[in-house]
Amino acid sequence: MIVKMSSRANEKDVANLLSHIKAKGLEVKVINEQRGLFGIVGDISLLSADEIESYQHVESVIRIEKPYKKASRLFQEDDSIIDINGVKIGGGNFTVIAGPCSVESELQISHIAHSVKKSGAAMLRGGAYKPRSSPYAFQGLELEGLEYLKKARASTKLPIVSEIMSTKLIDTFVENVDIIQVGARNMQNFDLLKELGKTHKPILLKRGLSATIEEWLMSAEYILAGGNEQVILCERGIRTFESSMRNTLDISAIAMVKKLSHLPIIVDPSHAAGKWWMVESLSKAATAAGADGLMIEVHNDPQNALSDGAQSLKLDKFDALMHEIFAIAKIVGKKV
Repeated sequence: MIVKMSSRANEKDVANLLSHIKAKGLEVKVINEQRGLFGIVGDISLLSADEIESYQHVESVIRIEKPYKKASRLFQEDDSIIDINGVKIGGGNFTVIAGPCSVESELQISHIAHSVKKSGAAMLRGGAYKPRSSPYAFQGLELEGLEYLKKARASTKLPIVSEIMSTKLIDTFVENVDIIQVGARNMQNFDLLKELGKTHKPILLKRGLSATIEEWLMSAEYILAGGNEQVILCERGIRTFESSMRNTLDISAIAMVKKLSHLPIIVDPSHAAGKWWMVESLSKAATAAGADGLMIEVHNDPQNALSDGAQSLKLDKFDALMHEIFAIAKIVGKKV
């Protein structure tokens, strides 16, 4: 629910109304103080529009029809900007996150980290815990992998992104990584989302395998409702009837999310296609469509990678792609 005060309202008028709203157990957020716009979140059935409009100098009350409130562009007009140790995502900034699907050794992640930084990547990704379709596939180095990521961060100064698998790992991830990634399979793990909402750590929320945009934004709402406003959305392709590639990258989701939400959206072209030779085209398309950044899988030896080597770019191909991506980003008005 959005409340707009008239220009005649003074501080006392506003304070009286906000006090009444909070007494109902509802949360109030200032959307635009100069324009007298306030957002109300919670069980709105406890408060009627007529009740609010009875207060002096209330100009209008607008109900947010969408089930997501805090993620809505109506609730926050300006783009959210997530600042991770000086690296900004959203608000016109263009950010590239790069690294291997899995951390395989200290030497491997260190070598890749230094290379992608030299090419212009602002953050390092690497899986320490890996969700795999087969129980027999490589599941990640776990805590050992996190330690290797931390060493790579120390030597390159690149913030690190890694995927969480369980609520049991939240304290470990909050302490050790800069962005906690929630994978597609966990997008609707509501217990996990609720607990992450209690943290103050940036969360990268990937779109579920067959999730609608509304379902995706509702998952973001779980985190936002818990008090954590640092949410980054990641489009990584969805399942369709097409079988010639791993997933179908939904380029239209970029424009739709920008219309509906203030949250930044980045694109993972690697998981979208599952084929390294498609990553270049999809990266360019996502950048031109207005994405706030990319997350690209890069490996120094894809043929022998322990996971997802087929969708990983070699270091030299990533370097060449970055020059073209940054050129496109500048054309569409992004800061790189």
